[in-house]
Amino acid sequence: MVNSIPKTGSTSQTTRFDEYTTEELAQALAERLSIKDQDWHKLKSNRNARAGEQIIAALVFLLKNQPQEVIPRLNQAIGWLDRSISAPPCPSHGDGNSPKKQS
Repeated sequence: MVNSIPKTGSTSQTTRFDEYTTEELAQALAERLSIKDQDWHKLKSNRNARAGEQIIAALVFLLKNQPQEVIPRLNQAIGWLDRSISAPPCPSHGDGNSPKKQS
């Protein structure tokens, strides 16, 4: 199945990536895919964005030899993709029973 992943980029990109460990590359991708604070409200319910965060987090933990952290993140990703989980309301906009942020 891995062989079915399309390859993109040039040989020079491959050479450039050879400078980094697999763990470093996965961590960089995790940082790239994480939802930033300024994008939280826009992306908090974006199923692909949320699943992507969880999948790459699972990969990072796998590469760090922490298998106990992998399955929960993969299950979260599946939940986002199969629509069995949803984003909770924002604490500052919640149902009125949530504590308000203190300034």
